[in-house]
Amino acid sequence: MNKSLITNLIALACTLAGYVSDQHIIFTLGLFALSGAVTNWLAIHMLFEKVPLLYGSGVIPARFEEFKVAIRQLMMEQFFTEENIDRFLSDSTGKASTIDLTPVIAKVDLSPAFNSLVEVIEQSSFGPMLAMVGGSDAIQPMREPFIEKMKASIQEISQSEQFNTLLREELEQPGIISGMRDKVSDIIEKRLDELTPQLVKEIVQKMIKKHLGWLVVWGGIFGGLIGVVAALTNSF
Repeated sequence: MNKSLITNLIALACTLAGYVSDQHIIFTLGLFALSGAVTNWLAIHMLFEKVPLLYGSGVIPARFEEFKVAIRQLMMEQFFTEENIDRFLSDSTGKASTIDLTPVIAKVDLSPAFNSLVEVIEQSSFGPMLAMVGGSDAIQPMREPFIEKMKASIQEISQSEQFNTLLREELEQPGIISGMRDKVSDIIEKRLDELTPQLVKEIVQKMIKKHLGWLVVWGGIFGGLIGVVAALTNSF
């Protein structure tokens, strides 16, 4: 339902009905209501669209660079402050948060670790003995069990309280947090650079135009009330 259109049509109908029936109060009510509704509708329209000869119209697309800067400042100054990052790294009691690294560890390829182990064995005093039983190929069946065991051990270490405390202490270093904020800032900056004036207009329009429609409705109501008062005043 288009509230703006319905309000304007009702106000126009009252204006025409009052004019045709020569009912001064109805005519004035409709005229003032139409004036208030149309004025507010035009004001909303001018936020998003450029209207010829009307200075200041199309303000959102025209100020889209300032809009991007404001978004960046809001994100960095309200959300990604050093205090908020530090709070994220702690739980509600201020203790070190347990950071679950299991998904990361599961994706890590530990084959180079096994290859390094094989290389160390080959270069050690056990190398000749290994060569007698087939060389490095003889221990290749151990690759998968070794990788699974290493991942399990790393997961166990990463879930210990001592590890998480040390990790949090390192992440809380001023240089680390500052670097994190710089990276977040770069990500936001690059995403905002992808915005165009048209896209900014559509984003803002989608968010607030629905609610701004009530300005037209109330403009028509208050305009109509003022029209009634004006008509009654002139009748005395």
